[in-house]
Amino acid sequence: MEKPILLITGGGRGIGAATAKLAARQGYQIVLNYRQDEASAQKVAKEIHQLGGQAHCIQADVSDADQVSFMFEHILHTWEPIKALVNNAGVLETQTNFAKTDLSRWQRIFNTNVFGTFLCCQSAFKHMALSQGGKGGTIVNVSSIASVYGSPNEYVDYAASKGAVDSFSKGFALEVAGDGIRVNVVRPGLIYTDMHADGGEAGRVDRIAPNLPLQRGGKPEEVAEAILWLLSDKSSYSTGSFIDVGGGR
Repeated sequence: MEKPILLITGGGRGIGAATAKLAARQGYQIVLNYRQDEASAQKVAKEIHQLGGQAHCIQADVSDADQVSFMFEHILHTWEPIKALVNNAGVLETQTNFAKTDLSRWQRIFNTNVFGTFLCCQSAFKHMALSQGGKGGTIVNVSSIASVYGSPNEYVDYAASKGAVDSFSKGFALEVAGDGIRVNVVRPGLIYTDMHADGGEAGRVDRIAPNLPLQRGGKPEEVAEAILWLLSDKSSYSTGSFIDVGGGR
């Protein structure tokens, strides 16, 4: 019996990589999407193979509609329709306050974080929806606690992009519930990933973590556990739901 296919965008590092390895252990065939860092994606795929799992890598910029369409068509014709999707690809830029940002920065962030999620959900619908000849499926969109707290003086634009993901996910979940598709959201908080270095402060988690109720930063594997629960039949009565993995914040 073929293993169900799980596509993870931005699957080469951090939360995406941790989710891929946990999902492989739970019986999924993994497709790791990456935009530029092929080496990291291939490294994760190799680790999955060494564990006896199946993993494939595919390059696509999720902010590009043509590349997203090609990625999903390639998966369909090479293997079979996807059963699950984790929209994990996301970007942020150097910490600053809102007054110093410009439109081009907002566009870059929204192109990946928001429009990339939209595009992948649209393509996944064609694979999964009962009305399209599919067999149903599950989608988890990776948002952020920043969508609630706004990330002032650091990443207001990033926080706003994740707020858009939250609103979209709720509406999309209600639209497709009758088509056999469940859509849920995981909102990580301060997690030890390379993304903080992208924002200009590699040690950001250690600086802020003592102020959290749990007084520590989180691990990507802890977020992966929440994602896999939402992908599984154990959460079969959950759609349009949110799980915050933020240390009590």
